[in-house]
Amino acid sequence: MSPCRRLMLVVSLVVVPTLGFAEEPKPDRTTVDLLAELKPSIVVITFTGRDGKQEGLGTGFVVSKEGLIATNYHVIGEGRPISVQFADGTKREVTEIRASDRQLDLAIVKIDQKDLKPLELGDATKAKDGQSVVAVGNPRGLKHSVVEGVISGQREIEGRPMLQLAMPIEAGNSGGPLVDRDGRVLGIITLKSLVTDNLGFAISVNSLKPLLEKPNPIPMSRWLTIGQLNPRDWTTLFGARWRRREGRIAVEGLGSGFGGRSLCLSKQAVPDKPFEVSVNVKFTPEDGAAGLVFHADGNEKHYGFYPSNGGFRLSRFDGSDVFQWKVLQETRSEAYKPNDWNEIKVRVEKDRIVCFVNGTQIIESTDDELRGGQIGLAKFRHTEAEFRSFRVVSESGTKTSTETALRISDLIKDISAKQAAPQKVLDQLTPDGAAAGVVLREKAKELEQQAERLRQLANDVHVKKVQAELRKLVDDKEDDKIDLLAAALWIAAIDHEELDVADYCQEIDDLAAELKKSFPADVDDAAKLASLKKFFFEELGFHGGRTNYYAKANNHLNEVIDDREGMPITLSILYIEFGRRVGLNLVGVGLPRHFVARHEPKEGDSQLIDVFEGGVLLTRKEAEEQVFKNTGRPARDEQFVTSKPRDILIRVISNLMGRAQQDRDIEAMFRYCDTILTLNPTSAEHRAMRFEISAFTKRLDQARADADWLIKQQPDGIDLERVQGIRNQLGVN
Repeated sequence: MSPCRRLMLVVSLVVVPTLGFAEEPKPDRTTVDLLAELKPSIVVITFTGRDGKQEGLGTGFVVSKEGLIATNYHVIGEGRPISVQFADGTKREVTEIRASDRQLDLAIVKIDQKDLKPLELGDATKAKDGQSVVAVGNPRGLKHSVVEGVISGQREIEGRPMLQLAMPIEAGNSGGPLVDRDGRVLGIITLKSLVTDNLGFAISVNSLKPLLEKPNPIPMSRWLTIGQLNPRDWTTLFGARWRRREGRIAVEGLGSGFGGRSLCLSKQAVPDKPFEVSVNVKFTPEDGAAGLVFHADGNEKHYGFYPSNGGFRLSRFDGSDVFQWKVLQETRSEAYKPNDWNEIKVRVEKDRIVCFVNGTQIIESTDDELRGGQIGLAKFRHTEAEFRSFRVVSESGTKTSTETALRISDLIKDISAKQAAPQKVLDQLTPDGAAAGVVLREKAKELEQQAERLRQLANDVHVKKVQAELRKLVDDKEDDKIDLLAAALWIAAIDHEELDVADYCQEIDDLAAELKKSFPADVDDAAKLASLKKFFFEELGFHGGRTNYYAKANNHLNEVIDDREGMPITLSILYIEFGRRVGLNLVGVGLPRHFVARHEPKEGDSQLIDVFEGGVLLTRKEAEEQVFKNTGRPARDEQFVTSKPRDILIRVISNLMGRAQQDRDIEAMFRYCDTILTLNPTSAEHRAMRFEISAFTKRLDQARADADWLIKQQPDGIDLERVQGIRNQLGVN
């Protein structure tokens, strides 16, 4: 993650009473006295799995007498019921996630209890190296344990201000308070060092204060739906926690089936034999196991093919215990990549089963005890696994894939290591999309001298595929017919190759349908707008980014949907698209350095809406004052015109471009610049930028073409002498 944007926060004692500081230092107390004072404010936090059993355990501490408790984001278990227990044995269920920030690993939960004893929040910037501190938590389930240590330094880790600690930190301490000798909270314990037992870290308490200032409350009824797999597509069996994020499926927790087994079965139709089912899988620890299942009966019976402890197994499960489990074959393969993504594939034929890892056949079996049934995923024991690119194809699909792979291999066989592939190769590969990317990446591993250019080409093929989808959505379409949601998701797909755009669109469709269903028959625009505001901000918990404002995630619409956090333009896109789906005419207005929505009813005056600030309504005067504040110049009428969908999309990509420039990510800059030109091919500025990037990255065909365009068009503001000089060095095609 990138460095957090520093927010200047003035914390009011009236707004957040718990943020006050003692006027006079308290006398030093013994650790025994300090623990006695802290203990009533410390809670054990647990969340439960689908089977009702406890899965997570961590620590939290009271930050408001009105029932607010702070902890780590990872402690509360996304999408799970949460409970807290006090030192006196009182147990309460969490009723609301008052605020959360995945990037900072912080959360504030609410319980229905008043008159709690909040801890005083200090100022971590005033902490001194060598200062004595105390942590209270529940290490390994030992409730309300205390440990002493010192602050050994202040660090910034993945964009988060952290206190480095010289003290032992164990599992279960996460979310607990780090306090000074006056009992003031300086940090929130968050992770254990992998280097030594006497080294840990705490997130600065100053990062918690913006969450108290600007909460994004989500009721538990909504929290329980975050990250859930769509029940129309998947069925899970035998516990564990399966969830979806960024186009991937992840699983953790112990399954209740034999061997800690848990299944996630696809509801898609299985083609007739022969067919292939494949997935890319990565898991930890290496002695775990996760992979594919097929011929599953929806209960205990199925085949499984999976890596396990460095080897591979093809097994048949006939029941619920060890006596009904048979390992058909077990082997090892040099094609397997430990601690990395591996593609595993099963080809199911009429009279045999053939298993592959990364394109290499490793197992063949004629076992035919099980037939028919579903396909899906499995994990075993204590494994935490991720899956991506789950696919099933029929015989015809398999033949096409094989023919495609051979054709792609032939196309790239003569690519030089000294320059990027010719433009004609890229043009011929673009229709193959993801298939081309897979083959190209495998060839890159085999041919190290060509690896850099092959990876570059694979990424370009993916980007061209994304750009083709964008053109379908925007070319020759009237503005009100452009699907802004899908287009913005395709922009996110530039950086997320596995992103399923249709899945996210369906999620928003379903939520909008739920909102629309709540409308009375005679609902008017004003009532719709009020309901949308409540639904979007209060029920779903969408909110503006508080800290790392310019993070790429805030411009990737899939991550905005996943995390319920974004920047003005992405939140406005979602708000506009929700409105469109429930019959509201909402449009975007691209103010300088800020983006807002505008409601334009059929009758009556239009109204500006600041989605980033929780949907507050803005007058024209307030918006003009904001423009002056952001730019130092008076607002102009043309700044308030309705933004065209194409301009909105370009602005999102431009935000990503700015981040790539800051990170000096030249390949990302090429992707974004190239995509902007897909939407606006006459932009001389971006044409000149792509020309220079292409020359630098050895995309010589593209560089020559852009130089020739610039020299022919003679646009203002471009150093054409420089263009001609570089063009001369590139030579002829």
